[in-house]
Amino acid sequence: MLKRLATVLLIVFAVTLQGCVSGGGLQAYADQYSGYEFMYPTGWVEVNVPGAADVVFHDIIHETENVSVVVSEVPDGKDLDDLGTPTEVGYKLSKSFSALSGDESTVDLLSAQRIATADDKTYYILEYLADLPAGPRHNLASAIVRRGKLYTFNASTDEGRWEKVKDMMKQSVASFKVS
Repeated sequence: MLKRLATVLLIVFAVTLQGCVSGGGLQAYADQYSGYEFMYPTGWVEVNVPGAADVVFHDIIHETENVSVVVSEVPDGKDLDDLGTPTEVGYKLSKSFSALSGDESTVDLLSAQRIATADDKTYYILEYLADLPAGPRHNLASAIVRRGKLYTFNASTDEGRWEKVKDMMKQSVASFKVS
């Protein structure tokens, strides 16, 4: 009986440890005031970053691996389709990202798609590869216009870690919802 209990405890411990090593899952974040929600990797922490981001979470080990939400004004009466096609909006966002990153940076739009939800909301899902002075980064974004504002959810990691974390990043970006 004692051996069986020890074996069960060892299995439970091993499964728990494996969950920690693989990064666990995702946990929920909701901003009731701004009206958005998303899932971010378990174990990441919220950080206060000066600038345009409404909220930022990052990995405690790989601190440059992060998710963030940026909320911007759009002209009255405009929706996401009025701002352009997914490729056009993705290209505009890539140019603004390049400008913020400096002259030595290039940002390539890898893909852009339009997603319509069952409740008639339109999201653009964008994927970028940024060549920055600090090294190449892979970025995913989800953008939507609601209540006169452009909400952009970004997930970013070093290109060297992309293969390891891409599924988690894609799940996080897909979870972004604005009411």
